Amino acid sequence: MPGKTTDGAAGGICRRCKENVSVLVVRLEPLCQECFARYVHTKAIKRLETFRVDFHTNEERKVLLPLSFGVSSTTLLHILDLHLKTQMSKTGRTGFALSMVAIRNAEQSPHTEDLLEEVRNQYPGHEYASLPLHDVFRVIPDDAALRDLIPEYTKGEPPKDQEQLARLINSLTSATARADVLSTLRARLIVEHAKSTGCQSILWGDSTTTLAEKTLAETCKGRGFSLPWQVADGKSPFGVYFHYPLRDVLKKELVSYIGFAESGLSSLVHEPFSGATQASTSSKNTTIDDLMKQYFESVEENFPSIVSNVVRTSSKLEVPAGAESDPRCGLCDMPVPGGRFGIHGWGGYQQDGIETAAVVGKNVCYGCTRSLPPSATTTTRI
Repeated sequence: MPGKTTDGAAGGICRRCKENVSVLVVRLEPLCQECFARYVHTKAIKRLETFRVDFHTNEERKVLLPLSFGVSSTTLLHILDLHLKTQMSKTGRTGFALSMVAIRNAEQSPHTEDLLEEVRNQYPGHEYASLPLHDVFRVIPDDAALRDLIPEYTKGEPPKDQEQLARLINSLTSATARADVLSTLRARLIVEHAKSTGCQSILWGDSTTTLAEKTLAETCKGRGFSLPWQVADGKSPFGVYFHYPLRDVLKKELVSYIGFAESGLSSLVHEPFSGATQASTSSKNTTIDDLMKQYFESVEENFPSIVSNVVRTSSKLEVPAGAESDPRCGLCDMPVPGGRFGIHGWGGYQQDGIETAAVVGKNVCYGCTRSLPPSATTTTRI
């Protein structure tokens, strides 16, 4: 079957080196452990051609890698660290400086700090930072539209950043809405941190599988207009560049890479990656992201070409002309084409109470309007 990937011991001779015994079959190719590692490295590094060593300037570019301590971001850190060491050994200098950031929720603070310390000990020589998610309200100006979406406080001083985050999340009525808003705030905080620390680019750890999940999930949530920035390499609307070095590697392949790598790498991964993601037994707690993740992780088992086709197709989407001058959504901060904010801005027959609520003076895109409660998009502050 074209594009089929089968993991497990192949037992034959590696098709590439013709010497070693193959340990798994990747996209119809039996590969030994060494050739498989080279395969993953090559797929990632070829996406970073713009970060080659530049001998014509003394300025070192700085890039940011967000760490979630999952399979993808941890593997990408390992590959980048090896790549920088190779550049240094060959040329005496590197093409870029690497900075890491981990975003934590209040209940995850001690755990995240411990994990980041483990990573720092194994990969020294880079910059590391850990930020609480509520810092997003600190790094964005006070007059930003984001603050206007927080349920209104009635008396006393404005709530602290942590209280504002809790107030916003507690106002959301569904698991999908909470997951969507948390993901959006995390992305905005990462972008602001990149700009404040002088990073020119953000290297996201999304694999082919993750990008396919994001393509369908964002479309289902009504934020399909933002896909040209969320799944393709290039300049983002935020003044920094987005790159996806692992866009040609399946998550399943990254899991195998972790399994074959030295033990120190697998100990840094903190997510259940032995098997496909299981959706919640309760539909109330199941999010759109969970469903897309479960679907594509099951599809990539035997039909990886389908996953790759979704990513290749979505990468052909182009940024609309004049997008940089379009008004921005108050929550996701994405440029909204034609200023078509809210439910009615995108037309269609809307029947339920949430959808028929008019957006009064709030620039919120369709996707974010669906996540936020009506009070956040219709209440005018006093």
